[in-house]
Amino acid sequence: MKTDPISLKNITINDTFWTPFMERIRLSVIPYQWEALNDRIEGAAPSYCMRNFKIAAQLTHPELDYGVDNTLGHGGCMWQDSDTAKWIEAAAYSLIRHPDPELEKTVESAIEIICNAQQPDGYLNTFYIIKGLENRFTNLQDNHELYCFGHFLEAALAWYEATGKRTLLDAMIRYTDCVDRLFGPEKNKLQGYPGHEVAEMALAWLYRVTKDEKHLRLAQYFIDQRGQPPLYFEDEAKRSGRGMAWADSYFGLQYYQAGKPVREQFVPEGHAVRATYLYSGMADIARITGEKSLLDACNSIWDNIANRQLYITGAIGQSAYGEAFTFDYDLPNDTAYAETCAAIGLAFFAKRMASLVPKGQYGDVLERALYNGIISGMSLDGKAFFYVNPLEVHPESCLKAQPYRHVKIERQKWFGCACCPPNLARILASLGSYIHTSGEKAVFTHLFISSEATINVDGRDIRLVITGKYPWESNISITFSMNEPAGFTYGFRIPGWCDNFSVKLNGNTVSFITKDGFALIDREWHNGDSLEIDFAMPVQFVSAHPRVRENSGKVAVTRGPIVYCLEQADNGDGLYRIYCGQPNDVQFRYEEDLLEGVTTISFTGKKEKDRNEDALYRNSQETVYEDKPLRWIPYYAWANRTPGEMTVWVKK
Repeated sequence: MKTDPISLKNITINDTFWTPFMERIRLSVIPYQWEALNDRIEGAAPSYCMRNFKIAAQLTHPELDYGVDNTLGHGGCMWQDSDTAKWIEAAAYSLIRHPDPELEKTVESAIEIICNAQQPDGYLNTFYIIKGLENRFTNLQDNHELYCFGHFLEAALAWYEATGKRTLLDAMIRYTDCVDRLFGPEKNKLQGYPGHEVAEMALAWLYRVTKDEKHLRLAQYFIDQRGQPPLYFEDEAKRSGRGMAWADSYFGLQYYQAGKPVREQFVPEGHAVRATYLYSGMADIARITGEKSLLDACNSIWDNIANRQLYITGAIGQSAYGEAFTFDYDLPNDTAYAETCAAIGLAFFAKRMASLVPKGQYGDVLERALYNGIISGMSLDGKAFFYVNPLEVHPESCLKAQPYRHVKIERQKWFGCACCPPNLARILASLGSYIHTSGEKAVFTHLFISSEATINVDGRDIRLVITGKYPWESNISITFSMNEPAGFTYGFRIPGWCDNFSVKLNGNTVSFITKDGFALIDREWHNGDSLEIDFAMPVQFVSAHPRVRENSGKVAVTRGPIVYCLEQADNGDGLYRIYCGQPNDVQFRYEEDLLEGVTTISFTGKKEKDRNEDALYRNSQETVYEDKPLRWIPYYAWANRTPGEMTVWVKK
């Protein structure tokens, strides 16, 4: 059954866990990122974003120096435009939830500058406008033109949804027309496709708004043409005389997911962010067209990610080399790349798969990523960010050993390549659209976020209110309001981590069936009906699959959807010498004054004692252990205090 997400305009989040995060986005992150886009953050890497647009719009002049580091012309990465686009998208979602005339005015001023940079034929990319339009679309493989195009198309659609204003949307439709004139199967067009995907799902969204078949055809073309022989990126490299990037790697063109047609790709390969953006676009097109072969590829890829290449935190992309997937069960902890954007891309993919077919497994992965591997990418004050989200950190290794150079022990104010911070802002600002989907006479709840939603079911508006203190507490209340009785199926996800749960309707037992990870209740619902759900939420000690070499003989500690870690601030150094043992004193408690309010877990484990000698090696003797009180905090909150060691997995 295909279902639709609920419009952000029809849902309000009032959640003890998520509302503070969303308020940080609104009050801190969005204003902070606007300052970053304008190069006004002291000590942070310059962004150049708005400076580039001003130069491209001829509000300043390329021959004059307006660079924060005395550079001329275009500044920063060639994909820098996309950071501005994601910021606009986040601001749009924030305005839906909380109208703010000053923020709206600021975004409008940015849009005016951006649109003034647009070329007569609709083209809009500051890198080539400043450096030479004659070279545009000559390096699709690496120069991110269609990536920036896709992000700006999404920003325009979000801004239109939030405000009803069409200035940016009309500009991006003109750019879409430009792209459509240049790309396609016809002999007089370029038979190329994005080097970094995102345009595919942006065009699918545009089609849903405009109903213009041209927009759908262009999205389908980018999907269908990808990886078709002769391989476009090989020909492009030959024409330009440059070498093939990644030619000597294991990836080859699969780094870009472009070495073979998408319907022949059944496992995730290459750059993890590119990959999940492509898979999200594939799922969008499969949903619109109903094409089985595309859906089969999505299902196979999903199965491999979820069951063989997914970190317990919901992170993906094991390798710093290529920011990429590697192979089944390869999940190193201390050298993990686990880019914030990759976890966000996985959430996009999960959302679209859940709309294709409501299955609990999609919500399980979405929940795992959101509560752990995504929000770990931002400090609790919203002013510092992780690009990389490891599951184990030894500070001296990060500072002195090359294989760990990508791992930071503290979040950074900004990045020269700053894709992650605005990506975080836009997904958290749009969180309401991930909670429910609805179909013909059916409503499905995927996330248990306290909220109020108005959902149209079979022509009738149903008000659905979720209350609770999830994820810290196990009780969830779901109340239905309506003007007249309505018959439909209501389904709530049974979390994959939950071994036991109870559900009552208006205080009484209620019959339900379980299917595909959902509890389904099919009945005539009345105004005031209330479900009380209690998910058993004990502390759990989780083992990885035996083929995960890095975690053999180790366990992770979880409770509900939250993955926990040990941090040096609570447990001292030498975390790699700690053992869980078989504790009988496990406790958990909510600590309001710790890390903005978290539930901690504590118990007595063991720690291998240090030696009172300097010998590096000695004949085997019995290892001596000592009792060690352990205090576990949620993984997402690590590195918000004194820098130090951290680990998720510990020896049994």
